[in-house]
Amino acid sequence: MKTFLILGAGTGGTMVANKMAHELDPQEWKIIIVDQFESHYYQPGFLFIPFGIYNQADVTKRKRDFIPPNVEFIISDIEVIEPDQNRVKLAKEGKIINYDYLVISTGCQIHPEETEGMLDGGGWRENIFDFYTVEGAVALSRFLKFWKGGRLVLNVTEMPIKCPVAPLEFLFLADWYFTERGIRDKVDIVYATSLPGAFTKPRASAILGNMLEEKGINLVPEFNIGSVDSGENKIISWDEQEIEYDLLVTVPTNMGSEVIQRSNIGDELNFVPIDKHTLQSNQWENIWVIGDAGNAPTSKAGSVAHFMLDVVIENMLRHMEGLNPQPKFDGHANCYIESGFEKGILIDFNYDVEPLPGKFPLPGIGPFSLLQETAANHWGKMAFRWIYWNILLKGGEMPFESQMSMAGKWA
Repeated sequence: MKTFLILGAGTGGTMVANKMAHELDPQEWKIIIVDQFESHYYQPGFLFIPFGIYNQADVTKRKRDFIPPNVEFIISDIEVIEPDQNRVKLAKEGKIINYDYLVISTGCQIHPEETEGMLDGGGWRENIFDFYTVEGAVALSRFLKFWKGGRLVLNVTEMPIKCPVAPLEFLFLADWYFTERGIRDKVDIVYATSLPGAFTKPRASAILGNMLEEKGINLVPEFNIGSVDSGENKIISWDEQEIEYDLLVTVPTNMGSEVIQRSNIGDELNFVPIDKHTLQSNQWENIWVIGDAGNAPTSKAGSVAHFMLDVVIENMLRHMEGLNPQPKFDGHANCYIESGFEKGILIDFNYDVEPLPGKFPLPGIGPFSLLQETAANHWGKMAFRWIYWNILLKGGEMPFESQMSMAGKWA
């Protein structure tokens, strides 16, 4: 009996488990998935919690409910991955799992301790909050409910981060939220980012930067945070630029799982080096990576994991048959950007093509408009939660290909 092992039961790992449960002969293969937590979170929903649009229950379900019955699900932390021995040691009772194929889908997490003074300076979860964890989003929701105004600074410490558009969405929703409460004139909103503009891609960055300006949100580019002085309520860059705040909303350093570091199989941020087109490990041919755990230079987002899915499944099956993997993953990313007041923007891009205007998914028809603020894009964003739980997570088919199409785009 051969063993197909998946580490991480988040978006990528759960989709792989569902797909491979249909592809592998149960008389020949045993499929095991390991994760340290029981709860599965719809992470795009964290953004809406601080503003009272969602609550914790709206974004939380049991992981077991999405894992096929013929897949063994083990709840345990992972002590170490030993790829030269084709085995993984679990923290639970020191259990060792020998594998024939390994999929790493351990994701990435925030590390506020990487910035001096952020976690240990006394302001954490008092007037310094994240919204990339459910705990942080809920705590921020409680704070905002009674906040009377002041200077809100949103700071992105460094790239890469999960969902690069999420900070912009937070800013746009904050503008809407404070307007609805009648205190927008009492809130000064500042966006301090290490990027040279509002976003990573030039054309989209210009459009999104203009939106920030129109909404009265001050953009401070190339701000590389060095420390937080919570006593003086200010953040300080490495070149000694200072920004004062009353409320600091931070996107801390994002890093891969600590087991990647313990196993010495990652880069300096604990991301696993992979071929960006085949999604195969650069060093071990029976190891594959999906989602945020790898170092592919594309957005770390749920849509990207979905676009990776068919490529990684096909390539693993090819490898099992003695064939070479196909370099089919093109870095495809597709992101709704909630812009407030029941409107949104949609961007679609890959390694080589930046976001362009047009219609998606049907050329010339849509119903979604690319690089344009529309109500349809907002409702697409809101409908995605149902699609995530009921189709995407279960490995269901979506009405578009993994590779990005130029059809419907205006170059």
